[in-house]
Amino acid sequence: MTKTRFDAESDPLPQRIAVGLNKVGLALKFQGWQAAGERGLSPLQGQILAMLTTARRGLKPSVIAERLAVSAPTISDSVKTLTTKGFVERRADEQDARVSLVVLTAKGRLEARTTAGWPDFLAGAAEALGEAEQEAFWRGLMKMIATLQREEQIPISQMCLTCRHFRPNAHRDPNLPHHCAFIDAPMGARHLRLDCAEHDEAPTAERESTWSAFTR
Repeated sequence: MTKTRFDAESDPLPQRIAVGLNKVGLALKFQGWQAAGERGLSPLQGQILAMLTTARRGLKPSVIAERLAVSAPTISDSVKTLTTKGFVERRADEQDARVSLVVLTAKGRLEARTTAGWPDFLAGAAEALGEAEQEAFWRGLMKMIATLQREEQIPISQMCLTCRHFRPNAHRDPNLPHHCAFIDAPMGARHLRLDCAEHDEAPTAERESTWSAFTR
């Protein structure tokens, strides 16, 4: 790549990307608090409701705390508030009666659909990108998130790159190079999921192998 005066005058591109993502994070935080105030929920409570929509059997409070990277007491307080509001309830795990799961009520499921839409203003901004730009951005974003997870900067999420069903670069078709063993179908970068209800976390060694194959 040809170097110009702008290269010497500009901060490194990764640093500028980080600044840009920080601005997006500030926008999300502002929108979250604004929407939360209107509906009488905190952003964390909204995140809990949204997370539970993909958990068919419910989730243990400790799992919620781990995925949202907050302390167990903080999650406990939020769950108590959501229970009081009638959005969630605790049930014994059918597989282990000693374990208590947090599950959505019918009222909570309706509320979750609304809170899940809080970041929709970003989707509108993403529509300004062309299809090829969207797919490239999505693939890059998945790689960044996976990198942060590998470095233990954020919790492991239910994304394709950490799932035992994901087969990276299994096909020669450049538009559909990957494969999902769960539904037995090829997939492209645009199909990669960040939060999948059918996610089955792969062992560490398998995740590392998937990462290497995906990024080569």
